[in-house]
Amino acid sequence: MADTSIEPVYLFDLAASEARWLAVRQAVVAENVANANTPGYAAKDVAPFDSVYQQTSLQLATDNPRQIGNDPLDVESAAGKDEQPWEVTLSGNSVSMEHEMLKANEVSRMYAMNTGIVKAFHQMMSLSLKSST
Repeated sequence: MADTSIEPVYLFDLAASEARWLAVRQAVVAENVANANTPGYAAKDVAPFDSVYQQTSLQLATDNPRQIGNDPLDVESAAGKDEQPWEVTLSGNSVSMEHEMLKANEVSRMYAMNTGIVKAFHQMMSLSLKSST
């Protein structure tokens, strides 16, 4: 008798972890913006999500090495190394509103991509279940 158990799908866990990370990053960005005029306030950010990705067991599988030229989920190769130091004002505040708005926009784009991927994967699973019945 064939084993009909379904292997767990870790994509949803990974997407949920990224959504939680994005919520924390958005809260940190909001805190930085709220303290933009606070003397001595140092701008904060969270650790990159790639540390969460590196801890997962999600692996891409192919049957031909030419199918995927490089790992599209490799955050290090996709992310630029263009880290600008924060400018510190005379009051000791290191919040740059331009950088914070760029980070907020990045969080928004990443959240939209995350939810789009989850929605597409959910639709794909729903269609596969409908067609198997």
